[in-house]
Amino acid sequence: MDEKFESLFEKVTLPNKVELRNRFVLAPLTHVSSNDDGTISDVEINYVEQRSKDVGLAISAASNVTDLGKAFPGQPSVAHDSDLDGLKRLAKAMKKNGAKAIVQIHHGGAQSLPYLTPNGDVAAPSPITLQSFDEKEEHHAREMTHEEIEQTITAFGEATRRVIEAGFDGVEIHGANHYLIQQFVSPYYNRRDDEWGENRLKFPMKVVDEVVHTIKAHADENFIVGYRFSPEEAETPGITMEITEELVKNLIEKPLDYLHVSLMDVNAKTREGRYQGEERIKLLHQWIDGRMPLVGIGSIFTVEQALEAVESKNVELLALGREILLDHNFINKIQNDKENDIISVFDPNRENKHDLPPKLWEQFNAGFYPLPRTDGK
Repeated sequence: MDEKFESLFEKVTLPNKVELRNRFVLAPLTHVSSNDDGTISDVEINYVEQRSKDVGLAISAASNVTDLGKAFPGQPSVAHDSDLDGLKRLAKAMKKNGAKAIVQIHHGGAQSLPYLTPNGDVAAPSPITLQSFDEKEEHHAREMTHEEIEQTITAFGEATRRVIEAGFDGVEIHGANHYLIQQFVSPYYNRRDDEWGENRLKFPMKVVDEVVHTIKAHADENFIVGYRFSPEEAETPGITMEITEELVKNLIEKPLDYLHVSLMDVNAKTREGRYQGEERIKLLHQWIDGRMPLVGIGSIFTVEQALEAVESKNVELLALGREILLDHNFINKIQNDKENDIISVFDPNRENKHDLPPKLWEQFNAGFYPLPRTDGK
């Protein structure tokens, strides 16, 4: 390996003393490939084993903690004890080659899809009408009751117990991408006038506390817990960097092992407000103040882009999303002086279809995700 890439392969020690073998993270990618009932499929096992083999930390696709929270076709479930057999297979596949295996626990909230939820029911912090994922038309989400909110917090804890029983190394709380936890933080989605609206950080902090409590009861000190968040919303009034500053400063007081910022571009700048024009990742790293590692992600398609992100000193860990889908040997090629062979462009005519699960390949081919492409679409 070229010595200039050595910083990408430095070990990272988490606050709980667990050591990751390198700085690379498999991002929690929506693969739409689980069985219809949310159990783990054979296709999914093969796919995730390939993508996990060289990273330090591997995060599964967002996995719904209740049936009401299902937001994607082919989404994995951690909502039932009957999911455990498949989850055990998934844990074994993800850990097979030395990665630490994490399940991202998730609830779609307003973004849940009526055609996937019981009786077409969708619930959110406040009533809202919106269009989500693959929908052709808008759907309506009703307001959650106080009892349902409490039940959902408990469900995140129960999901964590199942993840522990399945043999995973940790969980990541999905507080990003306009799903339920982010919705409670957002003044756009959360217009409640009760305790859950007057303090919009109450719900995420309660979820964190429930997950941590479950870990203490069922796992040892090596079990990893992370939290993913989106730093700004385009909606008005939405989440601003000022709101995110408050969120981060609350999160770093919790016994978390990393924070994971969801960005489409790792170098993206703040849109508006007090921090307008400043790099989001730099601000976040300053606010975390060395308390725990920050995972960055966003449009990393080449080894040079990965190196630039790590050498900026604004991230300790670097998640690969679309790129590791295009080339699951990305990391291995760097290690073996084959970085010039890295595949960084989607080729719809590629014979092996980038080793993607069939349904995910169809989405790539249809242009569902922004990607460099050989056909210019």
